[in-house]
Amino acid sequence: MATKCINCGENIIGRTDKKFCCDQCRYGYNNKMKRQSEKLIIDINKTLRKNRKILKQFNPEGKTTIRTEYLEKLDFDFRYFTHTFTTKNNNEYRFCYEYGYLKIDDEKTLIVNWQPYMES
Repeated sequence: MATKCINCGENIIGRTDKKFCCDQCRYGYNNKMKRQSEKLIIDINKTLRKNRKILKQFNPEGKTTIRTEYLEKLDFDFRYFTHTFTTKNNNEYRFCYEYGYLKIDDEKTLIVNWQPYMES
């Protein structure tokens, strides 16, 4: 009795424990499984890049304060960030790569670029 390829369904010729009819089906199947398992990672990275782009747009150099509603209008997703930095005053900055933000209050957000002096 011939076994079927788990990718295309064709009959497999050869060893009884083979799962694929050819290398192309094996590559295609494994790539499809990898894409499905990494979709969450890809989606999160897409959100992080979008957040970074928005922060960069409002803060091309250094530091600026903007109304939080501007970030919200551009669909900035406050749930996603790459890392945090807590100052000596216990202010927690959230970063999307090298661009960070600190919600001052419900209406204002401070945007900064990562600077080496922040580490000390």
